[in-house]
Amino acid sequence: MSNLAYTFARVSGQSIDWKLQRNCSLAPAQLGWIYLSLCGVSLLIGTFFWLQGATLVLGFAWLEVMVVGLAFFIYARHAADGEWISIEGSRIVVECETAGKRERAEFDRQWVRVEPRADDRSLIEVSGRGRSMEVGRFVRPEHRLMLAQEIRRALRQA
Repeated sequence: MSNLAYTFARVSGQSIDWKLQRNCSLAPAQLGWIYLSLCGVSLLIGTFFWLQGATLVLGFAWLEVMVVGLAFFIYARHAADGEWISIEGSRIVVECETAGKRERAEFDRQWVRVEPRADDRSLIEVSGRGRSMEVGRFVRPEHRLMLAQEIRRALRQA
């Protein structure tokens, strides 16, 4: 492969890889610790007021813990979402993961097409021989055209 610089890709030997993921400030494990500490504080405060005679406070504390737990669970399911594109030899492999469900497609390098679905800011369709996958969800819309051009350039290189 050529030593051309890529904005989104990492070149490793004969392989060019794109790893596109959402920018999450907290990993699921960190989120779990934060949730446990929030639970402890809320339930401690609820218990204090329950002991003082305000019996409804503890029920609302439990409701709060459950609703925040549901929101954190939904966040954690999508924290590892991503798209991976790899070109090695005569193959291009595209993998997309959403909420733990992973889709994978392999394409022959010489038969693959890379183009935006509708316009320059839409998702990028990688297609060939009757199969297609959309990528670019985790790239800002104004950078998707540049990503598509980068993938095309890598495909043209021998």
